[in-house]
Amino acid sequence: MIPECKDLACDACHPEGELPCPRLADHVLAATRAESAPDAGTVALLAALRRENVLRPTVYVGTGTCGLGAGADRTVAAAKAWLTEHGVEADLVEVGCIGYCSAEPLLDVQLPGRPRLSFTHVTQDKVAEVLAGTLAGTPPTHDVLGQFRAPAHEPWADLPWMDEHPFFAPQMRWVLAGCGNMDPKRIEEAIAHGAWRSMAAMLHRQTPAEVCDTVDQAGLRGRGGGGFRTGVKWKMALAAEADRKYLICNADEGDPGAFMDRAVIEGDPHRLLEGIAIASYGIGASKAYVYIRAEYPLAIRHLEIAIAQAKTYGLLGHDILGSGFNLDVVIKKGAGAFVCGEETALIHSIEGKRGMPRPRPPYPTERGLFGKPTVINNVETLANLPSLLTMGWQAFAAVGTANSKGTKVFALSGKVERTGLVEVAMGTPLRDIVFGVGGGCPNEKKFKAVQIGGPSGGCIPDQHMGILVDYDELKTVGAMMGSGGLVVMDENTCMVDVAKFFMDFIQRESCGKCIPCREGTRRMLETLERITRGRQGETGTDALERFQGVLYLERLGGVIKDTSLCGLGQSAPNPVLSTLRWFKEEYEEHVFDRHCRAGACTDLLTFSIDPDLCNGCTLCARRCPSGAILGTAKSPHYIVPEKCVRCGTCLTDCRRHAVIAA
Repeated sequence: MIPECKDLACDACHPEGELPCPRLADHVLAATRAESAPDAGTVALLAALRRENVLRPTVYVGTGTCGLGAGADRTVAAAKAWLTEHGVEADLVEVGCIGYCSAEPLLDVQLPGRPRLSFTHVTQDKVAEVLAGTLAGTPPTHDVLGQFRAPAHEPWADLPWMDEHPFFAPQMRWVLAGCGNMDPKRIEEAIAHGAWRSMAAMLHRQTPAEVCDTVDQAGLRGRGGGGFRTGVKWKMALAAEADRKYLICNADEGDPGAFMDRAVIEGDPHRLLEGIAIASYGIGASKAYVYIRAEYPLAIRHLEIAIAQAKTYGLLGHDILGSGFNLDVVIKKGAGAFVCGEETALIHSIEGKRGMPRPRPPYPTERGLFGKPTVINNVETLANLPSLLTMGWQAFAAVGTANSKGTKVFALSGKVERTGLVEVAMGTPLRDIVFGVGGGCPNEKKFKAVQIGGPSGGCIPDQHMGILVDYDELKTVGAMMGSGGLVVMDENTCMVDVAKFFMDFIQRESCGKCIPCREGTRRMLETLERITRGRQGETGTDALERFQGVLYLERLGGVIKDTSLCGLGQSAPNPVLSTLRWFKEEYEEHVFDRHCRAGACTDLLTFSIDPDLCNGCTLCARRCPSGAILGTAKSPHYIVPEKCVRCGTCLTDCRRHAVIAA
């Protein structure tokens, strides 16, 4: 609960009894900008907004997109109904994703004088048990994730700590610091957690050139792709002569398996807005665009709320905090085209044109949006700025490797025990993320590879998992940092099939402007499709074309890399080239033996039925689309190879696991 406003001696600014104070953020901002230490009332207010202590029970539910997908909306409804039914006076706070997506829905309970306690997989049917037990002082232990550190409070006996959980212990959360800890729709809570403080100090203490120098000295590199030095890019834009300059926040996030930007905007939109304001001031921009995919409705809604709140309190708009700095932030919804993640294509899309790259130079920092100098940074790059300015460039640069500073956020997904958002220091071994934070592959499956950087990245095999999270080191094994998607694959994954999946994605998303990308990726995809098909339907020279296509894969990939117009086209062959480099034996098995060791390429499989396991239930025969399964009821069935279309329906539907695919 928030203290009464009269504790802050501000009765004149609102009608008596109106709580919370409608000018609450003004008080908090004044405290953050004051040269002297805040008074006791303000300290109490900030602590209350951070919920360091609560005066009545408080329930938190993670309602980010991942939480809602797991049923968090029903969890919220069940919690409200239970509290009302039992007459419990409590606050219910909807927070963003804390990062542990595979444990959703997450529900936390905080009692006065006790640490906040987090529970996993709290579906609507478990709400009553969790709330009743915890409010009575005896929380259920089977789904406890952990308790938050609170030295002044009495800890829960024999319950683990959140920061000791294997998912959170190795992390260094700078960008994700506020996600899951506050209501993203309340600017007062964001400010109490430190939001806008860096910008306020910057506006009154630093010139734009000094801000650019600070970012450059910190060694911050772009977190969205190639890792270009952010400070260098800013200095180029600042030096450009123009009557107007623009900043663009790239929140398009089109990579399969990437959801970092979405989670940051949903859980802590004011961190992004503050970063946008810092960058705009540094380059001299008076207008900023947030280019975000329309498929992120929750992130867009939270961002719209945050922009409106920031304008209300003078943190955006005209003459921000009396500094003379003006900034207007506009949301531009994209249609989800992968190519619009490329800088010049993104600019064309905002201008209302077709999203297609153009040759460079001139670079956007010279002639970008509407012909004016423009800087494009992605969400994570901008979200780093508040922490960077607060801690100073020396502290930021002290974390990481020689050429990669700070932290990196990854979206860990695929065949891994614990999925979610992971933020680790640069220089962390990749193995520590997959096997430490992620817990390795489930069901005792053997790890095979991890795809990093999305379609533009590459697959890293087990023997190279000791490589560090570093822009330059990753390139030595045919991968790249990219946006930060990490897709884990186990022994049941076919690497040829993975290459085909990403090549199909790239081919469909190609803008078609340049021939190497448009036609080259199509030929690579056709080759992969040929070697994953069986002999059925082969005629004439089909078998010869299979061999020829594979022989030219590497050469074709090199041509595409060297001659494509934009960075996306130049990195398009990476999934094929990296899998060819590290898993060549799987390609050879597909080509020469027409065999897929993982069983993922169904056209190369031969299906049969084990008569000792089949009890003649007829389920497979009834569901076979080609009528290839014969047999009488209660007697073993068999498959006619000539009629089998290898759809795999019998394999997945057989309850006795009598169907064999080899």
